[in-house]
Amino acid sequence: MSEAADKDAKTEEPTEKRIRDSVEKGQTAFSRELPVLASLLAFTAYFALSGREMAFEQAYFLGRLLEHASTLPMDTPVDADTLFQQVFIGVGKIVAPLMFLLMAAGFAASASQNDPRLVLERIKPKFSRLSLSSGRQRVFGKKGFVEFLKALTKFVLATILVVIAVRPVAYHLLDTMFQHPAMVTETMATSIFSILIAICLAMFVIAAFDLVWSRFSWRRDLRMTKQEIKDEVKQAEGDPMVKARIRAVARGRAQRRMMKEVPTATLIVANPTHFAVALRYRPEIDAAPVVVAKGVDDIALRIREIAEANGVPVFEQVELARSLYRAVKMDQMIPQAFFQAVAELIRIIYERTK
Repeated sequence: MSEAADKDAKTEEPTEKRIRDSVEKGQTAFSRELPVLASLLAFTAYFALSGREMAFEQAYFLGRLLEHASTLPMDTPVDADTLFQQVFIGVGKIVAPLMFLLMAAGFAASASQNDPRLVLERIKPKFSRLSLSSGRQRVFGKKGFVEFLKALTKFVLATILVVIAVRPVAYHLLDTMFQHPAMVTETMATSIFSILIAICLAMFVIAAFDLVWSRFSWRRDLRMTKQEIKDEVKQAEGDPMVKARIRAVARGRAQRRMMKEVPTATLIVANPTHFAVALRYRPEIDAAPVVVAKGVDDIALRIREIAEANGVPVFEQVELARSLYRAVKMDQMIPQAFFQAVAELIRIIYERTK
């Protein structure tokens, strides 16, 4: 019930990230019937181009072998091994190119569906596959039912088309009993070629359906719930709570660093409660006064407390404090527009120290 409800909740199309992660894990859309069709087409093409020659050559080889069977030495195991090697090599020369062609066609059809990649996760043993419930779901579930329909369709279509292909040549096959042995091979080759064409047509229909179904089923399985999409966006952009926490930590560190600079300030410009700006001016180093700390409300009060505790002069200049707070960033020199007003305050400090 929970799995069905979960599938019903997956109404959204998969995102690019979901598709990319699926491909990286080796979970791609794949039609098993397409390599079978490619191998059948390759075999049919090979049979059409060189099937008759292959059949004649094989018949000639086996005919000579049977014709001279009485003269073949079979007295020792070495003689039997020699005969086996001759048969194996003779048949292998004919079968090996065909087998290589079939494997190449199957691999090409598989590679055409997805880029070949080595995914170690796909070959790792999974104990969940030993579960009876999951095995029953694979066999009797929707995918198992589709596989059963494909197998049944293959059998029915192949049977119908083979019957259609064989019926016209059935009488020719019966006539081979009265033909010269050399003609039997020609008749059999023609009949086999007709049967192969029929099977290829059946497999073409099945492979086309399977290719479409595999793509549809793959995307359907990758569908996401609305919550999964929200979580993915949150993960991509960053969790707002985590980002807020990071900003809070950064602000805390900046405030602690700023408070450490307050005792080194030359003066504090503030209004009674809301704004406070700490300025440092060292003529031998600074070309103009530099803002080393600033804040509003509680931070402004804290700056004033630290300044008073360390003997840093505090000047209550409402408009100047507000303007400096808004116009000058931390660790920056004040603009020229503030030179005269700040210079007056510094002059007062110098006069007090005389």
